[in-house]
Amino acid sequence: MTAEASSPLQGAPLIQPSTTDHPLYEPVVEAIKTVFDPEIPVNIYDLGLIYTITVTEDALVEVTMTLTAPGCPVAGDMPGWVRDAVESVPGVRQAGVNLVFEPEWGMDMMSDEARLELGFM
Repeated sequence: MTAEASSPLQGAPLIQPSTTDHPLYEPVVEAIKTVFDPEIPVNIYDLGLIYTITVTEDALVEVTMTLTAPGCPVAGDMPGWVRDAVESVPGVRQAGVNLVFEPEWGMDMMSDEARLELGFM
């Protein structure tokens, strides 16, 4: 058996799908769009820093996100900003934020709006 064949993650997506069918999903996205990296004039959602938003039936929200670079000066603060924004949404009981660096963020993860705002289109 090769190492590839025995890998438990073979074929698994690097970014898990979000709970887009939950009624709190869109309000949570809108709340996250109020969070900005202080060095970039685009919200972190449109920058592509939010990988997954999971909402349970009990209104618990888990956000998986990354940063533009591991050495980002606000790395210690940004997850708290996201948690605070999500917990401000009426109906959300509690929010948690997981900061990951795999997959690595790339400019191709930005929305068209972000690319336009930053002059890449």
